[in-house]
Amino acid sequence: MKITVEKLKSMKGNEKISMLTAYDYSSAKVEDEVGIDVVLIGDSLGMVILGYDTTQKVTMQDIMRHTGAVSRGIKKAHIVADMPYKSYDTEEDAIKNAKLLIESGADSVKNEKKPEIAKALVQAGIDVMGHIGLTPQTITDFKVQGKDQETADKIKEEAKALEEAGCYALILECVPRQLAKEITEGIGIPTVGIGAGPDCDGQVLVVNDMLGLFTEFQPKFVKRYANLSDEMKKAIKVYNKEIKESKFPTDEQSFH
Repeated sequence: MKITVEKLKSMKGNEKISMLTAYDYSSAKVEDEVGIDVVLIGDSLGMVILGYDTTQKVTMQDIMRHTGAVSRGIKKAHIVADMPYKSYDTEEDAIKNAKLLIESGADSVKNEKKPEIAKALVQAGIDVMGHIGLTPQTITDFKVQGKDQETADKIKEEAKALEEAGCYALILECVPRQLAKEITEGIGIPTVGIGAGPDCDGQVLVVNDMLGLFTEFQPKFVKRYANLSDEMKKAIKVYNKEIKESKFPTDEQSFH
């Protein structure tokens, strides 16, 4: 059965939520088959798939196209689509664009901060995942957020506000472990951490990071479960060599 918002909310305190990004049909299909709970079409695709230097260049068309591809590979996992930069500046824009993402195959959408926008989306019948802490679309200082009392208190307030706005879950990105623990214990909806320690209700990573496909840099919070970039290089090097030496294709790969 498809994993619903109600199912995810019921997992808080009972079962950890596994979440991973996907941007294409094949990867989404694998993630779904192994039991990932939530698949995110993140605006991280701008950097790891499209080669941009920032997520701000990702468009609605980009997210819609990749959401469609991912949704065709998913049978069970809950599908969340990121709302890209500038796509939810007003309530009207947010509702219009969120509906386009749902039509593209998403089960819910994710936006950074803005509880008033989240509330408008929920009232329009659209499920919303919030995102606080380090928010890549708007932040200029890419470092751990909430290390001093003032900013920690602000992040706690944002968590409460997004819960009250109707969000069904929150992403906590790059915040100290203790702060993430306090937020997780202080709200009634699940938290999903990325660089927020083990006390959140779930965890998310960018699939290209954890598989070692994106190698330009490795954030502290990323654990590499494979080094597929190296494996790809080895395979493609052999392929290239066999073509040059007329070893591929052989009679076995030929039609008669």
